[in-house]
Amino acid sequence: MYDDNQIHVPPSFMAVYTDTRGRLTEKADGVRARYELCEDLAGHLVEHAQTLYHVQAPSETEILQRIHAGLCTAESGVAVAEATWIVTRLAELLVWQCPVLVPPQPESAADAAQPPQAG
Repeated sequence: MYDDNQIHVPPSFMAVYTDTRGRLTEKADGVRARYELCEDLAGHLVEHAQTLYHVQAPSETEILQRIHAGLCTAESGVAVAEATWIVTRLAELLVWQCPVLVPPQPESAADAAQPPQAG
């Protein structure tokens, strides 16, 4: 079967959808579509990150970590592994050092229901 799709999905993105045996966990067309979305999002975030850097003047690391935290929310529409790939790609596009990206830990229902302790 001939695949005339011209989009090359890089190995770094394929790893997001590859199991420990090296097999894709989703159909190739689906992975390609997610790659296009994530690559486009990384490209669109370049200007936003540059604006944050020049206006708010936090560190490059802080900007990338904030963007990552935002992308790790359910409302973002991307999976946590995709969020990490997007921010890593964003760092490449900006020629910034990419920090270690740790997804925010979800609050447990018990922790969220209790008021903070006065200290």
